[in-house]
Amino acid sequence: MKRMDLLLNVLDSTFDKESWYAPFKHAIEGLTAEQAIWKPSGEATKTIWENVNHLIYYKERLAANLEGREWTTNLDGNETFYLTDQSTDNKEWEKVVERSESAQRNLREVLSTISDRDLDENSLEGKLLDIMLHDAYHTGQIIQLRKMQGSWPSDR
Repeated sequence: MKRMDLLLNVLDSTFDKESWYAPFKHAIEGLTAEQAIWKPSGEATKTIWENVNHLIYYKERLAANLEGREWTTNLDGNETFYLTDQSTDNKEWEKVVERSESAQRNLREVLSTISDRDLDENSLEGKLLDIMLHDAYHTGQIIQLRKMQGSWPSDR
């Protein structure tokens, strides 16, 4: 298996291809806006919506950098959680879900054009692995929040 094929497989596994853990897309599946903005009382925890914002930001930024596009939305790590405004409007939440899918699709398309030589330049392979591990980490947080609010399916 080529290195990029392996990386694309891992990218898919963290997003929508169930392996031995639930991927991101399954973690947010069926959520309402109200569930996405829920936060346990007294906890210093980000909401599901905030976590999704955070993941969108880094995928969009990486894809832009790989395509050579200028990236003008420079946010610090904490600001990325507030990329879009939270609300109880399900249509607004669906826009965020669609944006997360678009960010994934775009990054995957860009990566599919990268050569093994490109992977070696500028520590790209390491950056890709970091973003995939980052996605898996935050997906785990999303699932934990769903379990705490009682919205995680009992058969998973």
